Amino acid sequence: MKHLYIETYGCQMNVSDTEVIFSILEKEGYVRTDSMDEADVILANTCSVRDNAEQRIWGRIQEFSKAKKRRSGTVIGIVGCMAERLKDSLLDTHKVDLVAGPDSYRHLPELLRAITPDSPQIDVRLSHEETYADINPVRTDKNGVSAFISIMRGCNNVCSYCVVPYTRGAERSRDAHSIVREACDVFSRGYREVTLLGQNVDSYLWRSPEGETVNFASLLGMVAQIDPQLRVRFATSHPKDISDEVIETMAAYENICKHIHLPVQSGSNRLLEKMRRKYTREWYLERVARIRSIIPDCGLTTDVISGFCSETDEDHRDTLSLMEEVGFDWAFMFQYSERPGTLAARKYPDDVPPEVKNRRLNEIIELQGRKGLESYRRDVGKRFTVLVEGPSKRDQGMLCGRASNNKMCVFPAGNLRVGDYADVEVESSTSATLICKLITK
Repeated sequence: MKHLYIETYGCQMNVSDTEVIFSILEKEGYVRTDSMDEADVILANTCSVRDNAEQRIWGRIQEFSKAKKRRSGTVIGIVGCMAERLKDSLLDTHKVDLVAGPDSYRHLPELLRAITPDSPQIDVRLSHEETYADINPVRTDKNGVSAFISIMRGCNNVCSYCVVPYTRGAERSRDAHSIVREACDVFSRGYREVTLLGQNVDSYLWRSPEGETVNFASLLGMVAQIDPQLRVRFATSHPKDISDEVIETMAAYENICKHIHLPVQSGSNRLLEKMRRKYTREWYLERVARIRSIIPDCGLTTDVISGFCSETDEDHRDTLSLMEEVGFDWAFMFQYSERPGTLAARKYPDDVPPEVKNRRLNEIIELQGRKGLESYRRDVGKRFTVLVEGPSKRDQGMLCGRASNNKMCVFPAGNLRVGDYADVEVESSTSATLICKLITK
C-alpha cells in the first residue's frame, strides 16, 4: 500500500484534475492520505495565473523537502500549470522528482515507477485530444453534496495577459454523453449539485463521429433533465460567447441555477482591446441587460484587473462606472501581474506603478463592497430554496447553503441534514451572507 498526498491550488479545474489524478493512481495501489508525513508521494497541483500563486509553491517545495528528509524515499512532484510553464526550472532545484503538465496525468504511474535518485521524470507534452472523459474521478469534497465535472479543456482565446493557453493547451470539448453519465453517477451516489467546468464553457461544442452536435445550451438541458432534484451550475462564461440560447435554457429549467460568472476585467474599451478580450464595454452591458430581461433575479459575479499595462485614470474610471452600472453581487479583484511568455509580457511594458495599482484596486474593492451590500440587502424579505451544504463556520448551531443565485444563506438547523433542500426567508444580510429563517410548510 502506497500513500498519496496532494495539495491543490488555483481554480476549480485544478480541483477536478486532482480528482482525476487520485482515480488514475488509485488503480496503481495508491491510497489517499491527508498527512504529508505518511506519504510515499507528495504532489502539488499548481496554478500559474498570478505570480503570488507560483511563489507560494516555491515555499511549499521547501516544506516538502523537509518531509522527504523525515521519510526517506518520498517522491516530490509538481503537476499542473506551473509544471507546464516552468518545466526544467523545477527539476533544477534538485528537490523535485517529478514534473507533469495537465495533459500527462495518464502517464503518472509509469513516470513514478521510473523515478530514481538520479533520474527525475518530466512530461509536459500538451495534447489536442486529451479530455480524461473515461476517468471516473475520486471525489475530494467533504460534504458529498456538490461535484465538479470538467466538460472541456484548454482555451483558444489567448487574452494578452493570460498564461492559460500556454499551460493548458488548445480548446477541446469532451464527449457530451460521458458528461451526462458522470452527472448521473454522482446523483445516484447522493450528490445534489454539479458544476460544469471549462475555461470558456460557452464555446463548448462536441461532435460525434456519427455527426451528432451538442453545444453548451444543449448540454445544459441534457444534464438538467437527469432529475429535477439535481442542481446544475457552470463556470466560467466568456462575455463574447454567452448566447441567448444559453440564457433561455437557464430560464427554462428550474434546477439550472440562476447565476453567471461573467468576467469583465476592465470597463475601458481601449484596455479591452489591448487585453484581446474581443468584446466592448457596450457589448458587455448589452449581455447583462439581456440576462436580466430573461432572468430578472440572476446572480452576476465577475473578475476585475487593476493596473493593466498603460491603464490611465480615465480607463480606471471607466471600470468603476461599469461596476456601478451593473451592480455585481461579488467580484474577484486583483492587481495586474505580468506573466512571462504572454503577449502582454512580450509587447507591453508593465508601466503602472505599484502604488497606483494598489490605490485603484482599493477603490474597486470599496465600490464592490458597497454594491455587493446593496445587492444582498435587496434580497431581504425574499424566499429561496437552499441546498444545505453544512454547518455555518461561525455558528455550529446554524446551517449554510447557497441559493440558486449563488448567494450564501445561513439559517437554523432544525431537522435538516446536509444534502436536503430548505425553504428560507431572508431576514437580514451582510455584504456576503443572507441571514435567514426557515419556512415551515
